Amino acid sequence: MNEKLMIGWSEADITPDYTDKKIPLYGQYYTRLATGIHSRLKTVACAMSSGDQSFINLSIDTAGCPRQFVDRLREDVAKLDSSIDTSRIFVNAIHTHSAPSLAFKVGAPATGVGASAWEKLRDQMLTPEEYADFAIPIIAQNIVNAWQKRAEGGIATGFGEARIGHCRRAVFANGKAEMYGDTTRQDFIGMEAGEDTGVEMLFTYDANGKKTGMLLNVACPSQNMESTYMVSSDFAGATRELLKAEYGEDFHTIYQISPAGCQSPRDLVRHYTTEPDFWHADGVPVLANRLLTAVKSATPGEINYAPVMKSEVVEVVIPRRRASYVDYKEAQAEVARLTAIMPEDKAFEEFCAEVHANEKIDGPGPYDSKLHHFVQIKNAQAVIRRYEDQDANPNYIFQMNVVRLGDIAIANNPFELYLYYGQNIKARSKAFQTFLVQLSGNGNYHAGYLPSPDAEKFGGYGGLIINGQVGSDGGYKLCDITVDAINKLF
Repeated sequence: MNEKLMIGWSEADITPDYTDKKIPLYGQYYTRLATGIHSRLKTVACAMSSGDQSFINLSIDTAGCPRQFVDRLREDVAKLDSSIDTSRIFVNAIHTHSAPSLAFKVGAPATGVGASAWEKLRDQMLTPEEYADFAIPIIAQNIVNAWQKRAEGGIATGFGEARIGHCRRAVFANGKAEMYGDTTRQDFIGMEAGEDTGVEMLFTYDANGKKTGMLLNVACPSQNMESTYMVSSDFAGATRELLKAEYGEDFHTIYQISPAGCQSPRDLVRHYTTEPDFWHADGVPVLANRLLTAVKSATPGEINYAPVMKSEVVEVVIPRRRASYVDYKEAQAEVARLTAIMPEDKAFEEFCAEVHANEKIDGPGPYDSKLHHFVQIKNAQAVIRRYEDQDANPNYIFQMNVVRLGDIAIANNPFELYLYYGQNIKARSKAFQTFLVQLSGNGNYHAGYLPSPDAEKFGGYGGLIINGQVGSDGGYKLCDITVDAINKLF
């Protein structure tokens, strides 16, 4: 007979309310300093155990959760409560572009500002180290609170549909793709990939059958507000608040991003004519209400108070995407050519000036061009770095948490994983429903995008070496490893 399921929830605010520091928002090639708060940043934790099996899932309202952050978080949790198996903790980001970075212990910040510009602003800005010092103790205590609040409970699965994510890579007759490419061009031939309107749901209940929370798994990052200058938990946070209004203030929601590296909330085919453009705040309640409707329309299955629980940690080793010697020599020549035309610092200044001019135009983004001179320099430099590092570090390594809970499976990965691979894994999984969670895990490098074979072929932002550590060869291997790990639990 299966053991009784124990469930605990907790959430906490991780919004940096600094008055003496400017808050840089992570996620673009250029620095955005927050001018205010659109919505609060939260962390939400759900701790589950059954017998000697356990896992703790938590979401954080940031763009990512780098390895150094996860390692330090686990260390802090262990100090607070030694009964917690910290290897069973897995964190996922909602991928808001409207929060500070947690990528501490690095030089220049990942916001894309040049090192010299960063040094000029360092004393004025909240650094990733400072934000980590503020947020990690709160997040660690929140995990412990969820663990210590565990009580007998049950789960039930649900499924719905919501129009949230769309392919954001347009393909043109020249065989090239562009993220957010102009689909009104005469040489536009189609979108690179499809989309997934399915919404996976796992509801939790207390011993009396009252809903206490849910895992909400959607194939779209929470990045409607990505080019604004406001701190925001975006539509994932707005959805959490709507669900609290529906089910009670003590109802908690973890937003998980299913593989969606090629997806965003914007419909590039209809040109924003039928709805908000989803680059500004007016799009947030629209998306949140679509998810609320999906949740309210779902019919959960029977509550299971003693589901089978199996939790495993699998070390995943997959090959990094390699640059050839020809790629290396071409990139060296390209850097020399580009910097002779305009040096990097000057190119960066012009890039930022162009972005800020575009921001003043009334209309949808993106406001930065991934074809700009500055970006082309950075692309070529990334190829050189990859070639020089790849022999010493040929593999990408991370720890994947794989969980069976009744007839569902949960598996995470650190990538912005293209929809293509998520469909592969879900189709081959033995689970009744498969909850894949991207932007989670602690790899030995910043993972970045894991593009489909088509994205590699068509190129453009999201398909280049600069954009991720692993290519399609590694993607196929990741699929096999994930499917095998899930199916061994059934």
